[in-house]
Amino acid sequence: MNQSLFAAIGEHLPKDLNKAFIRTPEGGGYSYAEMLRSSSQFAHALVELGVRPGDRVAVQVDKSPEAIMLYLGTLRAGAVYLPLNSGYTADELAYFLGDAEPTLFVCAPAFEEEAKALAERCGVARVATLGKRCDGSLMQQVQGKPGRFIDVERTADDLAAILYTSGTTGRSKGAMISHGNLVSNARALVEAWAITAEDWLLHALPIFHIHGLFVATNSLLMAGGSLLFVEKFDAAEVLRLLLQVNLLMGVPTFYTRLLDQDGLTREAVAHMRLFVSGSAPLTAETHKAFRERTGVAILERYGMTETGMNTSNPLNGERIAGTVGFPLPGVELRITDPTAKEPTLLPQGEPGMIEVRGANVFRGYWRMPEKTAEELRADGYFMTGDIGLIDDKGYVQIVGRSKDMIISGGYNVYPKELEQIIDTLPGVAESAVIGVPHRDFGEGVTAVVVAKPGEAPSEAAIFAGLDGKLARYKQPKRVMIVDALPRNVMGKVQKNQLREQFKQLYT
Repeated sequence: MNQSLFAAIGEHLPKDLNKAFIRTPEGGGYSYAEMLRSSSQFAHALVELGVRPGDRVAVQVDKSPEAIMLYLGTLRAGAVYLPLNSGYTADELAYFLGDAEPTLFVCAPAFEEEAKALAERCGVARVATLGKRCDGSLMQQVQGKPGRFIDVERTADDLAAILYTSGTTGRSKGAMISHGNLVSNARALVEAWAITAEDWLLHALPIFHIHGLFVATNSLLMAGGSLLFVEKFDAAEVLRLLLQVNLLMGVPTFYTRLLDQDGLTREAVAHMRLFVSGSAPLTAETHKAFRERTGVAILERYGMTETGMNTSNPLNGERIAGTVGFPLPGVELRITDPTAKEPTLLPQGEPGMIEVRGANVFRGYWRMPEKTAEELRADGYFMTGDIGLIDDKGYVQIVGRSKDMIISGGYNVYPKELEQIIDTLPGVAESAVIGVPHRDFGEGVTAVVVAKPGEAPSEAAIFAGLDGKLARYKQPKRVMIVDALPRNVMGKVQKNQLREQFKQLYT
């Protein structure tokens, strides 16, 4: 029995295969019938290029419907899909290609010559190109291939993808994602968010990350729904296109930029069924402002590369700002003492390490058995590295990352607690709290603040605003005002860069 993701998708195809699967604003795209034919052709082309079951196919291309066909074709051929950030440089790519040892590297046409030299250096057998306008050598290879393909059978434990973590500390780790992981998570999201074949999702996310590739694409496929595919997020364009859809999945930046649009009104989104936010924390201020403007509460969820989605605020029920809701169907979650060697459960309401278990949890890190053993417990729980708590209503709250936890004067300080308060102070647009080496305290709690346009909150004003709201040991010793916080492509603040920037602050 074939337990691949594509086989599971096949069980939920719409009755009318002429129904749209992907459509672009310009009128391009694929129906479900065309998706079945095109993914078959891509699978045939990959086999012709020497890709065998279990081989890795590394892909660094621009976003396009054809890139999704390549992804599906890779799964059908039994190979392992390796998406790579389109912003990676040749030096960065050399690590991923050398570590994953793909059989094929697919890149943008403009990068072909450099890619061939890189492939030769890294021992990659073949390079093919795929452009965002149906161009490139791989598209030429696809032309004329049969429209049917006998899918390679996969078990639930066979790998479907390898996604490299961001590598903010140490070298990037390749998270091994199985077909079973993807199937379970897609089914859980379809159930939790009541996704149906009638849904249209505005897809404005990148497709080299789990949010755009797995959460958005797989869940709509699993329900026989449709995608309105845009190359990148543009607030004015997205607001215009919302009239054609009823779902939007985005990162917090999407919503802050939409709030800058005068056209964001209750009437403009009255037809929308669901707004989802993830990949980075959504501030309570954004949550409140969006609800006041639109009458709609954004649904925040929590996931990560190694697990897919873990929790979600309820579809029907209170969506509480600052929380990520409840465990998804099939996911178990517990809070443990991050300092204990053996799993030690903490009382409800006390912050600790978030651990999750379920069919969504990855198979381990590619060629890193020691690292896998460090983070996957014998009882199947994965230590996420996130610090959180379960409140008195049962909602999960993320306090911060364990590596971001600050130990100042022997006390544990969780940055998220401070950030939530600082972000509410007059003149503050957003903040990041970090620990910086300090001669007396080990680490000095330091707040990095971005001002709202036209305003200039001072360090003294921030101190005054925090006075009496936090224990003294939690309060920042300095407040640094900056123009912007460094972020990765998914909107996550890169605190390692801030720690490097201010490492001499207390010396």
